[in-house]
Amino acid sequence: MKATPLAIPDVILFEPKVFGDDRGFFFESFNQAKFEEAVGRPVHFVQDNHSKSTKGVLRGLHYQIQQPQGKLVRASQGAVFDVAVDLRKSSPTFGQWVGAHLSAENKAQLWVPEGFGHGFVVLSETAEFLYKTTDYYAPAFERSILWNDPDLAIDWTTDLAPVLSAKDQSASTLKSADLFD
Repeated sequence: MKATPLAIPDVILFEPKVFGDDRGFFFESFNQAKFEEAVGRPVHFVQDNHSKSTKGVLRGLHYQIQQPQGKLVRASQGAVFDVAVDLRKSSPTFGQWVGAHLSAENKAQLWVPEGFGHGFVVLSETAEFLYKTTDYYAPAFERSILWNDPDLAIDWTTDLAPVLSAKDQSASTLKSADLFD
């Protein structure tokens, strides 16, 4: 598995070695030892999540201000553009974002560490999205930042009008959000 730190080095793109023939394919989707070597620290996952969305659905930018979740994310069906935003005020990359195309075809995964906001937009007709988290979902601590916050200026790589939940429509701006130290 190839591990590539992105422009924000704490966010890592994992690209598996895929073995295929006329019967189909095989790849190792997760290996704890290789993952921790790439991340540079022990990581314990406690929950796996699975969502399905239609084209244009934009989920995010989500995070938990307490019980922060690191997330290892991938698209098992379809294609998404996935985004991580550094929300750690003490970080040299605070307020910056990185993104990656994740799809069933490329089988890539993105590590989004604790202290980051996370979101994705669906580029295919439908997409199934899988992710492991390092802490449990805690609705009382869940926060959202506007997907189109002008201070972030995220390029979602699509001209689709996003389909948003009510929660994401009323999300905070970066300037008014609860952030990490």
